[in-house]
Amino acid sequence: MALEVVTFGCRLNIVESEALRLKAEAAGLKDAAIVNSCAVTAEAARQARQAVRRLKREQPDRPVIVTGCAAQIEPARFAAMPEAARVLGNDEKLDPEIWSRLARSNSLGEATAAADDKVVVGDIMARSRIRPAPTGRLSGHTRGFVQVQNGCDHRCTFCVIPFGRGHSRSLPLADVVAQCRTLLEGGAREIVLTGVDLTSYGRDLAGIPSLGHLAGAILRALPELTRLRLSSIDAVEADDALRALIAGEPRLMPHLHISLQHGDDLILKRMKRRHSRMDAIRFCAELRALRPGIVFGADLIAGFPTEDEAMFARSLALIEECGLSFVHVFPYSARPGTPAARMPQSPAALVAERAARLREAASAAHRRHLAARRGKPLSVLTERGNSGRAEDFTLVRFEGPVEPGLIVPAIGHADDGRALLAA
Repeated sequence: MALEVVTFGCRLNIVESEALRLKAEAAGLKDAAIVNSCAVTAEAARQARQAVRRLKREQPDRPVIVTGCAAQIEPARFAAMPEAARVLGNDEKLDPEIWSRLARSNSLGEATAAADDKVVVGDIMARSRIRPAPTGRLSGHTRGFVQVQNGCDHRCTFCVIPFGRGHSRSLPLADVVAQCRTLLEGGAREIVLTGVDLTSYGRDLAGIPSLGHLAGAILRALPELTRLRLSSIDAVEADDALRALIAGEPRLMPHLHISLQHGDDLILKRMKRRHSRMDAIRFCAELRALRPGIVFGADLIAGFPTEDEAMFARSLALIEECGLSFVHVFPYSARPGTPAARMPQSPAALVAERAARLREAASAAHRRHLAARRGKPLSVLTERGNSGRAEDFTLVRFEGPVEPGLIVPAIGHADDGRALLAA
């Protein structure tokens, strides 16, 4: 029976799931299921626990190993589940020796009397170096992902992720370039740089290289790399070197996903964010002037504590004022131990209603984005399922079969609300 890995949460978790799967298989671990959990919301953690129970119910003789951010933050809660055979921390999940020990264990599939015996979770805050997660290309994907940074030194009042990921730690520039080269040699046509707080890259390294310096070094070292993409960034931390690349380097893709979270200044202050509403609007306008046609995505939270209708309206308006095309909407979820959990909470029904309104506005913005792309030439990296992504991350679907891994010209003649349709 093949090893099964179930992943929740962010792109970084997806990359790490592939890395831990390769490490577990290399150690000889078989007939097991691994749940790589997320803790960004209470719902994400609940879904992870639900998956543990389901996996054990479906195959009672198969051990279920739990790891990821929720396991790091709440190891005792997962260890108390009779369905969980082991609970691994976020650093431990990428340790080959851990997987070797599990593969050699004769008791992995048995119920453990003491929950503490199940837990292999260290102090993530004590980690001062990043544990690399080289994976090669994700199975079936035409783009490669490189984790260049992990952890976060900021303390947004709603967020528990720093306690699951630890302090910000960066992969040395030479190691990043080497991983990118390996991905290109393996057939990747596009490379995506990922991290928890990507724009904090380099602050813990000698010389303090910025994200812009890193991206520039990659592009200089690998002239054969045709497409380099960044995952989520913090707008106020974008450095001058990054702005220069956005303006003048066509191989850096014209799409940025920004961690905005809200559009009201008082809520942003209560979130302990580092930007204002005008900072966000100014950033998008500035980059559009540098790179006409650049596209922005963003995260927005609905129903943050103390949010009134006027505050919410400013978040709603930010979608149009920043010209956002891809918006991820999160209903606010109180996380135990965070300052925001102690603030006056909004009724759950109101949070859900505001999240629905944000999603409706986000869908309308995405439809406008697709309409504006109709009839325009696109350069599309093809993927499985007769689809692909344009340089600005627009999803393009082809009417006929296309071979994955090609960069092809296309013109969208219609759309289905989610993607452009091209002949």
